[in-house]
Amino acid sequence: MAGERQARLADRIRVILAERLDKGLRDPRLGYVTITDVRVSGDLQHASVFYTVLGTEEERVSSAAALTSATGMLRSEVGRQLSTRLVPTLEFIPDALPENADHISALLREAQQRDAEVARLAATSKHAGDADPYRTEDEED
Repeated sequence: MAGERQARLADRIRVILAERLDKGLRDPRLGYVTITDVRVSGDLQHASVFYTVLGTEEERVSSAAALTSATGMLRSEVGRQLSTRLVPTLEFIPDALPENADHISALLREAQQRDAEVARLAATSKHAGDADPYRTEDEED
């Protein structure tokens, strides 16, 4: 039962924060931020907000600073729209999912290139050793 309530609260916080960020914060440091996930603790006192930033490393760092400085205002916004007695504290955590996905994609491309190279070599290869003197031409392939 508590797990279902945690999930509903996390989803509602994600929607509230995404809508608020879509409207914009008056902070020029904030880049194109996407809220990817929200996890709420069992006692509903703490919410970990995972986000990604589209752009360079510099934009990621400045967006993290902007989110940190806007945490109080965003928590107030969440408190206004939630019907809970206590508003959870917000912790913004950069989501490593895009970097992991890029790394996995690079590994898959490398494996595909190696497979293509092995297939190319196998197409023109011959068996090692001498030909079988007891095998007739009728038996070949």
